[in-house]
Amino acid sequence: MSMISLKIDGQLVEVESGTTILEAAKKINVNIPTLCHHEDLCVAGNCRVCVVEVKGRERLEASCSTPAPEGMEIWTNTARVRNARQDIVSLLVSEHNTQCTTCYRNTNCELQNLAAEYNVDGNRYLSVLKPGIKVDTSSWSIEKDDSKCIRCQRCVRTCAELQHVNALTASHKGKDMKISTFLDLPFNEVVCTNCGQCVNRCPTGALTERRYFNQVWEAIGDPTKHVVMNTAPSVRVALGEMLGYEVGHRVTGKMVTAMRKMGADSVLDTDFAADLTIIEEGNELLTRLKKVLVDKDQSVKLPMITSCSPGWVKFIEHMFPNHLGHLSTCKSPQQMFGTLSKTYYAEQKGIDPKDIVSVAIMPCAAKKYEANRPEMNDSGYRDIDAGLTTREFGLMIKQAGLDFKNLPDGAFDSIMGESTGAGVIFGATGGVMEAALRTAYAVVTGRSVPFENLNITAVRGTDGIREASIKVENCLPEWSFLEGVVLNVGVAHGLKNARIIMDQIAAGTSKYHFIEVMACPGGCIGGGGQPIPTNAEIRAKRTAAIYEEDMGKPIRMSHENPEIVKIYEEYLHEPLGHKSHKLLHTHYTPRNRY
Repeated sequence: MSMISLKIDGQLVEVESGTTILEAAKKINVNIPTLCHHEDLCVAGNCRVCVVEVKGRERLEASCSTPAPEGMEIWTNTARVRNARQDIVSLLVSEHNTQCTTCYRNTNCELQNLAAEYNVDGNRYLSVLKPGIKVDTSSWSIEKDDSKCIRCQRCVRTCAELQHVNALTASHKGKDMKISTFLDLPFNEVVCTNCGQCVNRCPTGALTERRYFNQVWEAIGDPTKHVVMNTAPSVRVALGEMLGYEVGHRVTGKMVTAMRKMGADSVLDTDFAADLTIIEEGNELLTRLKKVLVDKDQSVKLPMITSCSPGWVKFIEHMFPNHLGHLSTCKSPQQMFGTLSKTYYAEQKGIDPKDIVSVAIMPCAAKKYEANRPEMNDSGYRDIDAGLTTREFGLMIKQAGLDFKNLPDGAFDSIMGESTGAGVIFGATGGVMEAALRTAYAVVTGRSVPFENLNITAVRGTDGIREASIKVENCLPEWSFLEGVVLNVGVAHGLKNARIIMDQIAAGTSKYHFIEVMACPGGCIGGGGQPIPTNAEIRAKRTAAIYEEDMGKPIRMSHENPEIVKIYEEYLHEPLGHKSHKLLHTHYTPRNRY
C-alpha cells in the first residue's frame, strides 16, 4: 500500500493511504477524544466529538471517518474545535441522567471524563431528560438504563458486527431516536446470548451487568452459611487492572488471599473443574469416534463441539437448534464445580449442602444466566448460587478496604483447589482444544502430544478460525481403531466466526472432528465481565499471561492432576459413568430464532 504525508498540529506524519485522521493522530501520540469509536468496530461517526479543523474546509470533520489525503493539514485543538466539542458534550449531558455518584460506571465513564475535560457545567443547555424511563432488569445477565444512553450505537454495532445476534437496534428518528431491543421487548424476551460484549463497549452506564455482590456479602455475614468461592482462569490475569497493576499482570496469589480476608470459608479453583471437563469431554469425543468409526452409528454427531461457553450455547440454541446434537453434553467448568460443591465437597467436609453458598467469579456475563438455567440443579440444589464478574469482584475487594498490592500470596484450599496448566489455558481462545488434545493423545497412545513443551501453537492466536491436524499413530491396543486417523480440529472465537463454522456443519461440508467455540473475542480473556476497556492489545497481554501461568505449572495435563485422579477413585468412579453423567452432563433447549 502506498504511503502519504500530512501534517497534524504542525507535525509531519507518514501513514498508509486510506488511514483516517484519528488513526494518523494516534501514530504521533495526539489524543483526539471520541465516544462512538472503538477499535474492535467499524467506523461510525455518530457522536462527532472527534471533530478536527482541516485547512481549506469550511466545516469541521469527524476524524474517525475522514481518510487523510496527501498533504492534508489538520488542527486538533483550535478554539473552534474545543468549542464544538464542548457543545456536543454539553448536549449529551443535557440528555443524560447525571446521577454520577450512584452510577456503577462512575469511576471509568467516558462521558464523565469528557465532561470534566471540557469543563461542562450543566448550565449551557437545559436538561431534557425524559420522564418515566425504567431500568430493564429482566435479564439475569444485563441491565439496560436508557436514561444514561448517549446513542453512540457501539452496542448495536457490537451485537451485529462481532456477534451476529442483532439483539439491539437503533429505533425511531430525531429526538425520539433510541437504542432498543427487538420490538422494544424486555431483554429476557429477545434473542440475546447474554455475552455482555455490548456492556464492555458501552462508554457510560447505559448497559451494565446484573450485580449480585450484595447477596454475596449477606451470605458471608451469615454464620449459618458456608461460602465457597471459585475463580475462572482469566480472572487472575485481568483482576489486577482494577487494582493498580498493568494489563497482563498475574495476581493469582493475592486474589486467593483477598477472598480469604473478605470472609470466604473456602477458596477453590474453577481450573480444577476445567481439568475435570477435559476428562469428561475427551472421553465423550473418543466414544463418539468409536461409534462412528467402528459401530458405523450414523446417529452420532460429528464434529463434536465444546459446550464451555454459555453465550455460545445460547447462540446455537437460537440460531441452529436442529444441530444441538453436535454439542458436547458436558456442563461448563463453572457448573461442574457448582454441582460438586453441593455433593462431593459437602460430603468431604461434612456440611449440609443447603448451607453451602457457591460463588463463581467469572470473566463472563453469560455465566450469570447459565447459573440460573432451570436444569442446573443436579445436586438437588441450585448448583451455583451467585455469579460475579471480574469487575464486581474487583469492586468487592475495594469495598473490603484491602490493600491489594501488599497482600501476601496465598494458595487455593485442597479438595477442589488443585489444577494443571491445561486448566489454566481454558481462559484463552484455543485453550480448551489444546488442553483436550494434550490429554486425549496421551490416553490413546500413552505418549505426550508430538509438540515442543506440549504447546500446540496451531490452535493459539486470534485469527478468526484456526485449525490443526494430528495423525494418531502407535495407539494402545484398546484404541487401535484410531490407528492412522488424522484428527482435524477447529477453533473459533466470537459468534461471527461461530456462525461460519455452523453454516459449514449445516451444509455438510465441515471437515472437522472436534471444534472449540468461545462466544467472546479472544475467549474468556475478552469476556463481557472483564475490566473495561478492552481491545486487541489488552486481550493479547492477558492471553500471554495465561500461557505464562500454564508454563509455570508443575503439571500441565489434566489427567495427571492428583485431585482429579482422587475424585474418580473415591466418588465419580469413571468418566461418562452413571454418577458423572448425572452430575456433570446436561441437555440443551431448542429456542426460537426471533
